[in-house]
Amino acid sequence: MANREGLVQRRTVGNSSENQNSVQQRVSDDEDDSKREKAPKLTLLEEVILVGLKDKEGYTSFWNDNISSGLRGAILMELGFRGRITLDSVGMRKRSLLNRRVMLSNDAPCGDILLDEALRHIKETEPQETCQSWIELLSGETWNPLKLRYQIRNVRERIAKNLVEKGILTTEKQNFVVFDMTTHPLMDQAQKQQVIRKIQETLLARWVNDPQRIEKRSLALVYLAHASEVLEQAFASLSDDEYDLAMKRVRELLDLDPDTEAAKEGADEVFWGVVASFFK
Repeated sequence: MANREGLVQRRTVGNSSENQNSVQQRVSDDEDDSKREKAPKLTLLEEVILVGLKDKEGYTSFWNDNISSGLRGAILMELGFRGRITLDSVGMRKRSLLNRRVMLSNDAPCGDILLDEALRHIKETEPQETCQSWIELLSGETWNPLKLRYQIRNVRERIAKNLVEKGILTTEKQNFVVFDMTTHPLMDQAQKQQVIRKIQETLLARWVNDPQRIEKRSLALVYLAHASEVLEQAFASLSDDEYDLAMKRVRELLDLDPDTEAAKEGADEVFWGVVASFFK
């Protein structure tokens, strides 16, 4: 406030209300820009990792097998949201989302190493694969040795390093008796709480019955957190009544027919293709 008052005083010589309003607007804009710079934009992959991360230990559960496929689904959703991929056209015959193939629509790099690696694979693949196949291929879940090259390795560790660079996590070495492991404990609690609030508010305070009216990245985060089996961590602070209501609405989302939703005007087909791959 001291800086703001100082700026106003220097620019209001002669009691010019016009100058004062101009400076106040500029200061307000600067403050908004500063806030945006302080809060780094997170990818869906980073948000899923933050939700599932053990804060002090600095790693996700060893027993969670689903987070691997959940993160690959997040890669496809991010590429879809950024206009890099789409699904092939339906044509005369209406085909299920599970049978439609992922098509490259823009090969411009995203500036994220994981997204760009997946984008290169999609660009180089002929014939193209479905969303479900890509989730399996990027996870390394294939019996075809010729397709093992599509696996994106060390995804969790690479996401964690991105979060370290953004100042949200830190890096430590922990000894687990028989081996040492690099871990990434949480350093910026506010960033994680912001992600958790996004999930909670999507299902509670900002809930609307029409999924097309829910902010798409928030809706994607709910689906991906459930597919990755980390959604329960986001509900830990809820009361019993809030938890029951949130879970009721999660079940409503899971009961939706992705093919029906994808056919609606303005729907993101890649998003619903990934949802169908996990829950249909």
